[in-house]
Amino acid sequence: MFRSSLLYVIRQQVKVEQYIRFHQITRNLATPSLATKQTQEKVKEKEKASGAKESQSFVMNLFRGTLQASQVFPYPDVLTDEQNDTLKMLVDPVTKFFEEQNDPAKNDAKETVDPATLEGLWELGAFALQVPTDLGGLGLSNTQYARLVEIVGANDLGVGITLGAHQSIGFKGILLFGTPEQKSKYLPRVSTGKEFAAFCLTEPSSGSDAGSIRTRAVLSPDGKHFILNGSKIWISNGGLAEIMTVFAQTSVKDEKTGKEVDKVTAFIVERSFGGVTNGPPEKKMGIKASNTAEVYYEDVKVPVENVLGGVGQGFKVAMNILNNGRFGMAAALAGTMKAVTKKAVDHATNRVQFGRRIDSFGAIQEKLARMAMLHYVTESVAYMLSGNMDSGSIDYHLEAAISKVFASEAAWHVTDEAIQILGGMGFMKDCGLERVMRDLRIFRIFEGTNDILRLFVALTGIQYAGSHLRELQIAFKHPATHLTLILEEVTKRGLRSVGLGSVPAIEHYVDPQLKPQANMIAKNILMFGESVETLLMKHGRRIVDEQFLLNRLASAAIDIYTMAVVLSRATKSLTQGLSSSQHELLMTQVWCTEASQRISQNLGALTSSVHKDNFTKLAAIAKNVSENGGFLQKNPLGY
Repeated sequence: MFRSSLLYVIRQQVKVEQYIRFHQITRNLATPSLATKQTQEKVKEKEKASGAKESQSFVMNLFRGTLQASQVFPYPDVLTDEQNDTLKMLVDPVTKFFEEQNDPAKNDAKETVDPATLEGLWELGAFALQVPTDLGGLGLSNTQYARLVEIVGANDLGVGITLGAHQSIGFKGILLFGTPEQKSKYLPRVSTGKEFAAFCLTEPSSGSDAGSIRTRAVLSPDGKHFILNGSKIWISNGGLAEIMTVFAQTSVKDEKTGKEVDKVTAFIVERSFGGVTNGPPEKKMGIKASNTAEVYYEDVKVPVENVLGGVGQGFKVAMNILNNGRFGMAAALAGTMKAVTKKAVDHATNRVQFGRRIDSFGAIQEKLARMAMLHYVTESVAYMLSGNMDSGSIDYHLEAAISKVFASEAAWHVTDEAIQILGGMGFMKDCGLERVMRDLRIFRIFEGTNDILRLFVALTGIQYAGSHLRELQIAFKHPATHLTLILEEVTKRGLRSVGLGSVPAIEHYVDPQLKPQANMIAKNILMFGESVETLLMKHGRRIVDEQFLLNRLASAAIDIYTMAVVLSRATKSLTQGLSSSQHELLMTQVWCTEASQRISQNLGALTSSVHKDNFTKLAAIAKNVSENGGFLQKNPLGY
């Protein structure tokens, strides 16, 4: 009934006059009787009790085809005067430290961070940037943290991983979920106590599927300890850490069925508990300076008071830790892009070929321009996200995932192009770019592979959109108590069917010079919402298996979000009259124009019969290769 009713409204090609007359008639029905009002109140109370709420996330609402601007416009300006002063006092000494005391090439060659460098970083407070000051840290906000890790990313990603594995994920769970007792006990130790921390989730059989971990913790007969057994692989700081956030399966009673089920629980584990050992440092392609090792747990007695976030809540703890730390990755990689682009620019403006500096050639100009745009977008997203978080936002997990995906892919492309501009010189070890390239490769894999995060963005957004459609389905079953909702939806869909769909109003958020780009994103938001609804109508729950489609939907979502972010930042720069504002205007105009074209292409592929046929053939090709253990065709010579 729901589907047929909606499709009828959507597909009917009525005249505008007929629709307006219909609306005038039905509007009179929108005044409910007293009894209906009372029923509606009961429904609202039930919805409120169920915990239903509207998300403030721009990306989540994008999947409903609506504009939620509160976390995008205006561009955040969250630092107080005192925080700005504190940050300015830190930027110079941290920059000087990395330029004068850290040697990234030496760290890479020795496959370890020089002990003097580590000691210097501890003394700077770099290992406890966000630990409260009363517990031994610097007490920095997310935005202050982003600015400092940008410096680290520009200099040495291997050191960056050592720092990040310690505080961005290692003890972050204690900051986010720790009890007052846990915080007071452990945070001083990971700051002034100079004890390393690690985040221990990944196992041989559990990579992207965090719920399938096999490490197990069993409650002791006296109820005072959990006995922990299992192993973790590829743990950053695994050979150094004294304090670890470890995830293990525990037996939990299901409240609905009363049966015992396995659920993941997070624990604070100390190496000093006994039974904790680690393997040798792994030999890696990049980030060689960071310590990566297997960690083993054999009958480790973990006190029950060291459960983090509650028994059975481990998956929630893990996902929140990862979500909370992803903005830092974008900030660090913005620093990386700035550093490698500087090398490319220095070369391009000094290298002369065919009687001209090579930066005067169109091929080089396009590379430099696109490198600049990718950096601008990444940096803008990083500080948008940190600003949202500092403002108290809790609806940012899709934006955080996008920041990680976009930054890791942008940094890889920018560094690749920097090497190309330098030519043979860029390929040489002494240049330093080959080390950066090796270091960067892991960023598309760890803390959630980009492939999984794309699916996460698409499916989480679709689920949010689907919840709205379920509300409408219920409304059509009980029209008397949901008449207002039905009429609003009929109005929206009826106008859309005659070409008068409501395009989100966005022009008033942006500078007048960006009005054309504002119109682009407004139309894209509407088109995106329609595409999501079409997918849901066609595939229903089976959409989870349509990864060819989900990837393109995620790519469109990423493009729309980045368009919004740069529109917001460029508008702020233009409003403030910054010296770079006209340059930012140019980058924003080009980025939005090209992103809009990509969006149209990706959304068009969702319903294109040609693309559907190609997806089917691609799946068949992959199946053939997999079943054959490699390529099927022989060499053209036949042997």
